[in-house]
Amino acid sequence: MSENQLSELQGLILSRQQRETVQGVDLILWLATERGPCQIMIPGQRYVFIVCQQDITQAVDLWSEKGLLAQEIRRLTLKSFNQQSVAAVYSLTQKQFRAMQDVLTAASIAFFEADIKLTDRYLMERFIYGSVKVTADIQWNGRYWFCRTGKISPGNAVPKLKMVSLDVECSPRGELYSVGLSCGNFPLDEEGGQYAAVLMIGTAQPAEDINIHWVKDERSLLLALQEWFKQYDPDAVIGWAVGSFDMRLLAERAAVHNIQLKIGRDGSPLRWLTHRSDPQQGAVILNGRVILDGIDQLKNASWQFESFSLEFVSQAMFAEGKLITDVQDKGLEIKRQFEQEPVSLARYNLQDCLLVERIFDKAQLAEYCIQRARLTGLALDRRGASVAAFTNLYLPLLHRSGYIAPNIGDIEAQHSPGGFVMDSTPGLYSWVLVLDFKSLYPSIIRTFKIDPMGLIEGLLEPQLDSLPGFRGARFSRIKHHLPGIIDKLTAARELAKKENNQPFQHAIKIIMNSMYGVLGSAGCRFHDTRLASSITLRGHEIMCETRDFIESFNEQVIYGDTDSTFVWLQGCDNAQQAQARGQMLAKQINEYWTKKLKTELNLDCYLEIEFETCFSKFFMPTLRGSETGSKKRYVGLKQTDAGESLLFKGLETVRSDWTELAQEFQKSLYTKVFAEQPVEQLVINTVNELKSGNFDHKLVYHKRLRRPLDAYLKNVPPQVRAARLADHNNAQLGRPLRYQRRGRIAYLITLNGPEPQEYLSSAIDYQHYIDKQLKPIAEAILPLLGKDFDQLISDQMSLF
Repeated sequence: MSENQLSELQGLILSRQQRETVQGVDLILWLATERGPCQIMIPGQRYVFIVCQQDITQAVDLWSEKGLLAQEIRRLTLKSFNQQSVAAVYSLTQKQFRAMQDVLTAASIAFFEADIKLTDRYLMERFIYGSVKVTADIQWNGRYWFCRTGKISPGNAVPKLKMVSLDVECSPRGELYSVGLSCGNFPLDEEGGQYAAVLMIGTAQPAEDINIHWVKDERSLLLALQEWFKQYDPDAVIGWAVGSFDMRLLAERAAVHNIQLKIGRDGSPLRWLTHRSDPQQGAVILNGRVILDGIDQLKNASWQFESFSLEFVSQAMFAEGKLITDVQDKGLEIKRQFEQEPVSLARYNLQDCLLVERIFDKAQLAEYCIQRARLTGLALDRRGASVAAFTNLYLPLLHRSGYIAPNIGDIEAQHSPGGFVMDSTPGLYSWVLVLDFKSLYPSIIRTFKIDPMGLIEGLLEPQLDSLPGFRGARFSRIKHHLPGIIDKLTAARELAKKENNQPFQHAIKIIMNSMYGVLGSAGCRFHDTRLASSITLRGHEIMCETRDFIESFNEQVIYGDTDSTFVWLQGCDNAQQAQARGQMLAKQINEYWTKKLKTELNLDCYLEIEFETCFSKFFMPTLRGSETGSKKRYVGLKQTDAGESLLFKGLETVRSDWTELAQEFQKSLYTKVFAEQPVEQLVINTVNELKSGNFDHKLVYHKRLRRPLDAYLKNVPPQVRAARLADHNNAQLGRPLRYQRRGRIAYLITLNGPEPQEYLSSAIDYQHYIDKQLKPIAEAILPLLGKDFDQLISDQMSLF
């Protein structure tokens, strides 16, 4: 074949589109490949849903009355979970597809699997997850490879994506000023270096440290951006809220100038589709490229931050942030810089691009979303979607076993018990070890064969042949799929560990751990309280029996939580002893469960407990105002190979709604307690420094507003009062309102109540911070030391 022709190609799916024709629906897949971009067109597909065979005659009559005709009705060898035979109903247009369902809904006739997107169904039924192999006559058209075929199969390609970090700056009214572009992950200029530039409106000015392409007006800026995409042709666009803000704004400004912003790979225009029910929501359509939002990808990968603003995340990750901060109104400052210091604005614009690149690189976000797509078949840019991932993996296996899937809500949603939490024994301890069951819920699913189809089959089998679950559940020993899915994921994770593939390990872990949550979610078509309860209640049973087994060795279990057991090692003197006892206990527990399950149920055991860590000092507090031990709250001095470190769980230090002063005080207090040093002077000095005003900068509360301000009618919390005051002042000064539709407010408590940090005008209420921030922390531990917070403070005052 010539260099412009191929017979086979593998690539990673970037985007998916579909187009209706008179012959059916064309599915269009865009791939990133090692040979360049590729478009695959798969013609002649049809929309499909499923009905019970007993309802076909009535359904056809009802459709005929409405002038509707199915393109085909095909009887299937599949059946529903209620053991009813079914048929597939095909149509060529989405309009008719939906109209036929509306008729059935009005007549209370059930239909199934109508909510599965056509492209998703096509790929999952062929077990294509992320990577595709296409075998066809593939032609190069000068810009990308193209083929028209129905022959695609699973692939294993993992090409490195060509990414551009894009950021838009604009006026407070949304008029474009500049577009920053950085391509740090692949060379683009003639010397093979990394490309970074700003397209900016204005008269050319000297700028030695930054590459600026000056244009005369907004229309020229859009056309310059269009030419840039045509020339450099990235696979992915990354940014911060890049889809919902930057790309949306570009589409809107192009519409203002009556321009089709043709930055799609095939020369198609960028489009923003507004959501029907919410004008503030929508989706970006950009053929042949994928848009990866940094916020979405961090959340997908389970990163946690107090705030997901670019400034907060970049400061938290590498102590560097944006170039415009600490101003009353960032929008007005951007406008001022555009008018007076455009080169400074260009630096600010490009800095945002570079920060996003650094975050993607440090968190390996692109690698993570690629591995997630390869594991689940989810689109690269899909947010959340653990239910969709489960469906992609499970549904094709279910079909091959002779079943169709139920609908969401077919089984009434019922509450299932949560994870096991043991009553704690509060106190201050030396040498506490933690034993963790490795992936407890996935291990329970594997061991006890918990599975949606397995539940249906198990209830049909004689009790002697099936496995008992909870709440009336029984599971087939041999007819199931979920345990096998987890087997494969577990094997893949072990291989990823050997290869030190962190993104792949992380993706697998999150997917495995989501399996229980999916089955317990009313938003999943396979939701059944018998499934979720058979996981959690089995976990309760395992944790309780493990505790009893440990205590049979005269060890004391002081706490347990979901999959972790805390054991106080009485008589232990050092870390070496603790580690030896922890490893021995783990070995004995694993042997116990292996023998028990084989003997009693003839099951292979996939439960595995590990010696996770050891605390040389450990404190379990009581509930405030009670002698009962708390749950999910403790602090310990952790022993690791790198040395000692304090670990806080559920206490003020790890909660974003406590002030910096409270967090620092708590860390200092426990450092002294665990070192068996006096704490009196620390308490007294902290109170005195607070009253003298030396800690004013550490007294700021940061709270997120979960609802619009006008939604708070009764019991208005302090953060809302502060936000209302801030926006009142903003309105008085002619500044934009910042907090009307949610947001994050910084405020202090003053003698006149809560006031926003940016408009602080009253004296700080220091007594509030003593009573509500310092005292609760101190009172948790001081009584065990024979001390009293109020007495310490009053004794100190009596000296004057």
